[in-house]
Amino acid sequence: MIDYDHDRNLHTLEGASAAFRAIFADSLPKSILDVGCGQGTWLRAALDLGVSDVLGLDGVNIPEDHLFIPAHLFRQQDLTQPWNLERRFEVAICVEVAEHLDKSAAEDLIGSITRHTDVVVFSASPFEGGQHHVNCQWPAYWQRLFNNCGFACHDDLRWRIWDDARIEAWYRQDVFLAKRDPNAGTEERIKPVVHPEMLQRMLGAETERCRDVVRAEIERGSQSVAWYLGLPAAALLAKMKRSLSRALSARTTRG
Repeated sequence: MIDYDHDRNLHTLEGASAAFRAIFADSLPKSILDVGCGQGTWLRAALDLGVSDVLGLDGVNIPEDHLFIPAHLFRQQDLTQPWNLERRFEVAICVEVAEHLDKSAAEDLIGSITRHTDVVVFSASPFEGGQHHVNCQWPAYWQRLFNNCGFACHDDLRWRIWDDARIEAWYRQDVFLAKRDPNAGTEERIKPVVHPEMLQRMLGAETERCRDVVRAEIERGSQSVAWYLGLPAAALLAKMKRSLSRALSARTTRG
């Protein structure tokens, strides 16, 4: 069982709907398998657009009242082991899932997905620090695994949705398309890129982490006794200066 809480995720129905419409703007697939579907936002978008033959798999058992799709369209499936549904789909989706599985499960995951379709919409985070991010890799790593299964990979989708603010930044940064192709492996390697919005998130998280480290060190008594004894007085003096500055500013404004 993967340690993952879907109630903490930030994947929105609006983002999934916008991404789905952009990716399948030319023609809608007749059937879709969503591997690691979570609460089913992408499949909800598919259903709303008229794709009725859908199925969502996830390693976590999602309560029925937390699903965006009817419960009979959801199936709990151990994604760390090979699996076979004994049917095929026109398109499979596996977005922001693979990084949550141990590296030892990567080949089986891609092998199981490609067993069920000729077209895969795929993305996986290359960044550590997320919820149970245990196999963070750049796209070329996953591209190699798809190549081994006879699939060529291209990142045209990434640039098609890059500037759409409705879509979560991790999809815009990581997504690519894998298709069954006899020339798989000869295509250009997908480049590692960082979306500006993801960079901002990373910098913000690092700043907060540094603050937490400093706070923890202070609470563990890392400073001198004189520093701790002087802290209340210094804090009080700073507070008084700020209050006086605001009072003078307000008086100047009234004058």
